[in-house]
Amino acid sequence: MIMNILIIGAGYAGVLTAKKLAKRFKKNEDVSITIVDKNPFHTMLTELHEVAANRVEEDSIKLSLKKIFAGRKVKVRLDVIQDIDFANKKAVGLKDSYAYDYLVVAAGSKPTFFGVPGAQEYAYKLWSYDDAVVLRDHIHDCFRRASREINPEEKKKLLSFFVVGAGFTGTEMMGELAEYIPILCEEFEIDRSEVTLHIADVLPRIIPALPEKLSQKVERRLKKAGVELYLGTNVVKIGEGFIELKKDDNPRQIESHTIIWAAGTESAEITGVAAQSLPSAGRGRLETDQFLRSIGNENVYVVGDNIYYTPQGEKNPVPQVVENCEQSADIAAHNLVCAITRKGEMKAYKPKFHGIMVSVGGRYGVAYVGTAGRKFSLPSFLAMFSKHFINIIYFIQVLGWNKIFSYLKHEFFTIRHNRSFVGGHFSNKTPSFLLVPLRIWLGAVWVFEGIMKIVDSWLTTPKLTGFFGGTNAWYDSILNGLTNTGDGASTATPAVADTISSATGVVEETVEKIGQVFINFDFFGLFKVIFVSGKELAKSKLEDFAFKLDIPLMNWFVDEVILPNNSLQLAMQIFIVVAEILIGLSLIGGLFTTPSTAFSLVLQFMFVCTTGLYLGTTFWMIFAAIALLIGSGRIWGLDYYVYPFLKRRWKKLKLVRKSYLYND
Repeated sequence: MIMNILIIGAGYAGVLTAKKLAKRFKKNEDVSITIVDKNPFHTMLTELHEVAANRVEEDSIKLSLKKIFAGRKVKVRLDVIQDIDFANKKAVGLKDSYAYDYLVVAAGSKPTFFGVPGAQEYAYKLWSYDDAVVLRDHIHDCFRRASREINPEEKKKLLSFFVVGAGFTGTEMMGELAEYIPILCEEFEIDRSEVTLHIADVLPRIIPALPEKLSQKVERRLKKAGVELYLGTNVVKIGEGFIELKKDDNPRQIESHTIIWAAGTESAEITGVAAQSLPSAGRGRLETDQFLRSIGNENVYVVGDNIYYTPQGEKNPVPQVVENCEQSADIAAHNLVCAITRKGEMKAYKPKFHGIMVSVGGRYGVAYVGTAGRKFSLPSFLAMFSKHFINIIYFIQVLGWNKIFSYLKHEFFTIRHNRSFVGGHFSNKTPSFLLVPLRIWLGAVWVFEGIMKIVDSWLTTPKLTGFFGGTNAWYDSILNGLTNTGDGASTATPAVADTISSATGVVEETVEKIGQVFINFDFFGLFKVIFVSGKELAKSKLEDFAFKLDIPLMNWFVDEVILPNNSLQLAMQIFIVVAEILIGLSLIGGLFTTPSTAFSLVLQFMFVCTTGLYLGTTFWMIFAAIALLIGSGRIWGLDYYVYPFLKRRWKKLKLVRKSYLYND
């Protein structure tokens, strides 16, 4: 008999619950998992403000459900659930009905308007992908219209922007908007002083969940950006082109064509429907027991924003935050497995929340993080870093490398107008065709190096003993302070002199190369950084300077494994020669340039650790390889034709799609 699990909602909690259940039941053919949502994608609700203020592309906040559940036993159904028949275990949607044995309510939230007249009809919302796109286009259109408006009053309304709600969503939206306005002013040649920004909240300070000191920092940041704050102020009414406020019985009306509502949420419609049959509290949230089962119905589990549950020892119910979605999904999935398999013990929900992070635009943020009773604030840079890091951790769970690559691309590598906490340092673009001469020259040098080794009999005669021995003796002569005696003799210790003599056959020649040590740093015995010159500093040229990483483990491998065996020496030499020529040909032709330059760096690292590199000869090849690492073969190279073909074939592989090992 098939056991049907139905999940309503593909938000944070719904997607994670489905993925965890799919993993637990991947070999169990008697369990069917279905997730129902009105959209074919999962939306990053915490990033909506970035799209609304045009910081990132709209697609950056969408995660395809087809991609998320590729290769997993989760059926995705596009539908809107309108009713739930708990007695007959059936959910009824606009398109179809869905029978279930176990139901997971993960429908999320929607904006609540607190009965304010006109709020729902005239205010812009920010609670969905469509909301963000509509708002972005509207803001841009306001500036376009204002740039041609001759009526001063109408122009003022077009350039007045009002956010209702100074919590997380409202503050982040206003922070992004304040950062975006100067860009629009420049684009449409509008003076910044003509634009007004307002934010209002009935509470006396910004984001009350933060400590007062951090709230004040956010307030100062907004005021510095030209935002006018109306705190402790009621919104009385919203109409077409205006908003009415009231504070201390003093009414005020502000005219604006852009009023954004971000003043609170309540449970989604279907949760409200469920609340008519199940115990609920707190704007339609469903009451649960410690195992996240609905009170009175053990076949219904509740996760994410829809939970109304106060953990033991706590005074308040769990908050409606992403961390609650993640942790509740894990507990609900575990308990569902226990209920279905009749194995294991159910876990009580004991969430541990690690703090709050708020971004005020792309460049500034505040954070209050830590464990219960031991929280601390982070400076802006670390707060923004933490925000991005936490997002990446979430993406690892949901869409792996595919979304991580996309996120880094949108947030750092293609960010608009330097709107990132690291500025635009990672997003400035150099035309790739300028790298073509460097790519061809680096390839030619690699081919030349390989050919010269063939000429030097590297394919037929073991050379590594003399090759490594000579260079090591040269470094030792400098590090151990050998000095010229005028007649070619050395004042070095007999052991050092013997080493040089056996390696090169000529003590005098090595002694003449004695130079100067600049760096000889031993890092806890793990490796040593050496930077020397073969001559005194005043007499040195660039080709006299050499750099080496001396790694004891690698030295042991070379001395004890490679050098004593002539066959291994010869095999290593052949490998190096073939690798150098293949790397060179690959770079010249622009074919597989990324793996070729990566392997070029590996070879250079190997040389740095064994013989060292001279600054005036081959050291430049390291930096050339780094510059050519990404995309250099797609301009006047075979990668232009080969990579798209391989990418299409690669993405069709089932294992690749299941592992998310591709980018779009």
